[in-house]
Amino acid sequence: MDNQHFLVWNNCLKIIRDNVPSISFRTWFEPIVPLKVNNNILTIQVPSPFFYEYLEEQYIDILSKTLRKELGNDAKLEYNVVMENNGSGGMKPYTVRFPGKSNAEPKNREVLLPLDNGGNTIKNPFVIPGIKKVHVDPQLCHDKTFSNFVEGDCNRLARSAGTAVAKKPGGTAFNPLFLYSDNGLGKTHLAQAIGMEVKDKYPEKTVLYVDANKFTNQYVEASRNNNRNDFLHFYQLIDVLIIDDVQDFAGKEKTQDVFFHIFNHLHQSGKQLVLTSDKPPVELQGMEKRLLSRFKWGLSADMHLPDLETRVSILKKKVYNDGIEIPPDVLETLATHITTNVRELEGALINLLAQSTLNRREITNELARQVIDRLVKNSKRELSISQIQKIVCDHFNIHIDLLQEKTRKREIVQARQVAMYFSKSLTKSSLASIGSQIGGKDHATVLHACKTVNNLMETDKRFNQSIQEIQKKLKV
Repeated sequence: MDNQHFLVWNNCLKIIRDNVPSISFRTWFEPIVPLKVNNNILTIQVPSPFFYEYLEEQYIDILSKTLRKELGNDAKLEYNVVMENNGSGGMKPYTVRFPGKSNAEPKNREVLLPLDNGGNTIKNPFVIPGIKKVHVDPQLCHDKTFSNFVEGDCNRLARSAGTAVAKKPGGTAFNPLFLYSDNGLGKTHLAQAIGMEVKDKYPEKTVLYVDANKFTNQYVEASRNNNRNDFLHFYQLIDVLIIDDVQDFAGKEKTQDVFFHIFNHLHQSGKQLVLTSDKPPVELQGMEKRLLSRFKWGLSADMHLPDLETRVSILKKKVYNDGIEIPPDVLETLATHITTNVRELEGALINLLAQSTLNRREITNELARQVIDRLVKNSKRELSISQIQKIVCDHFNIHIDLLQEKTRKREIVQARQVAMYFSKSLTKSSLASIGSQIGGKDHATVLHACKTVNNLMETDKRFNQSIQEIQKKLKV
């Protein structure tokens, strides 16, 4: 029959669809075109050599089983791999044949991609037209190195693990290396220092730093432009992938799904992953369980608030690198009073230098205390969504666990809405992240909750009074 190859392939797809994730099916099987069946040999066309290699690495078993079910134990698969034809603008195929089981070249060999700007090259989401591994900008800050990172009891484990990873990326038990801490305690600095050290020791390796929000935006843009395969292929080329603030993946199911497959490919290929978060994996909400389980595969290292000695060392390192002389007792005054995080500590030092320079005043303890008083007075306490939920639940006298339950009880629904309202106004979290952490809701529910709270504040005096009382408890 003229259409036998379509029937055979469609029957294979019915089985494959039920056995692989939906995004994997769309990415790796929908683009395949069946060409012919001849003597129990099915010929399929795939869009690139990388595509063929990935099928061989990840899906050879299910391809073999489904094909044998359709064509018998003697079934064979023949690939027609599309290649770019130099200068002609056409496509040049070549063929690979295997007898029911892969005899492809060994895994993990480097895949070099065409450098021309033809329409069939893989798109680099960092807007470099046409890519080759050596042309990927690592997106690293050159001042964030191990030499600029001050070690103390608060970060010794994380720094030691980071040093080990940088010496042997992908070759230690710390894969992934999961760094977590509150904001401003140096996890981004340490993650980038790993990248800088790898680039110094192994110039041939491809290192990439990207924050979770940029990764998400790139994926959304790639999906909009039908370049999802290119997006996936690009990230699978990386040797050391550093993802900052992975908690921002919360509630973004499609982003989590594509990152899950990138994670699997890199980990199985012996590549290194470094992840940072404001919480340990066990406390992350709105994340797929299979992704959380992989976050726990390597080492999770906490970074605490630095003690006084470490804070003083951080300031000394900063002024030394900047070539500035400040009396030690002034540095100790700053370190004693600014205890929240390293970022605010360095901000206080910058303010002190600015006051001294602009007002032509000597740097003294008196000037330092004036700067400290101004900063402490004007700073607001950073709140987390979990802290907001606790304060709201205490006010309404309900247990915090009830916010996560699927119930329509009025008092619980209202408390949940109030918690969403304050989370939106007092944190930088996305609507999706807020919803996922408060009852497992979506962003539309959070928007509706905020509108409901605003309307009730205008029409219900008692409710408005409750909101004001909660605001006082939140100290805003």
